[in-house]
Amino acid sequence: MKYLFILNDPPYGTERDYNGLRLATKVLELDREAEVTVFLLGDSVTCAKAGQQTPDGYYNLGRMLKPIVRRGELLLCGSCMEARGMKDAEVTEGAQRSNLARLAEKTIEADKVLVF
Repeated sequence: MKYLFILNDPPYGTERDYNGLRLATKVLELDREAEVTVFLLGDSVTCAKAGQQTPDGYYNLGRMLKPIVRRGELLLCGSCMEARGMKDAEVTEGAQRSNLARLAEKTIEADKVLVF
């Protein structure tokens, strides 16, 4: 089954991205055949900023993206990155700059689309 997770919120301040990534990771864990794509839109592109340092005991979305990159696909809206001054060199390894056309393709291909 193909899953598309679309995240929209900033990485910290709400827990929507955190919960979306928790669910995406759990799907990968429970279904070895699952194809998971996480698409970061708007403020959520900053979830993929490399080098995040959070206080001890606090979740770190940069680290939470690693299983997605290893077994799935992590796409970032390029125009959203540009609007926030993010460069390709600043994102976590394995993340890919993308665009709305690719999001539309992924939406059409997906069996399930989950939006956070």
